[in-house]
Amino acid sequence: MLTPVEDGPAIVACNTCRHSGDAREDEAGLRGGQRMVEALRRAQASDPRYAGIAVQEMPCLFACTEFCTAHLRAPGKVGYVLGRFVPGEEAATALLDYAVHYAASDHGRVPFKDWPQGVKGHFITRTPPPGFVAQ
Repeated sequence: MLTPVEDGPAIVACNTCRHSGDAREDEAGLRGGQRMVEALRRAQASDPRYAGIAVQEMPCLFACTEFCTAHLRAPGKVGYVLGRFVPGEEAATALLDYAVHYAASDHGRVPFKDWPQGVKGHFITRTPPPGFVAQ
């Protein structure tokens, strides 16, 4: 059930998320989550700043009402689940831009002034790393 991946800063995108609140798939028959994964990979390949952020995918993050979700995580840092994205380049770039700041932070807390506009209003939960709680 579990697949080993690199243990570093990563965006884990749900590849089965709905395309929107009204549609499971887009007009081409692809799920929104798959579109988001594709957009994240294209954005990552287009900018060397994103090389240190892994783009990983898995089916269902169990945040179905918040479609197009992603989990941002790194060892020893608070993690975040973000959602309510329109799958595409704008959301992918915002997530990766935030992830660069997140990876550089000490504990996963990024000052609000450094948040890209595209992630504001998209945070769903924060999760403490194993063995810790956040303050």
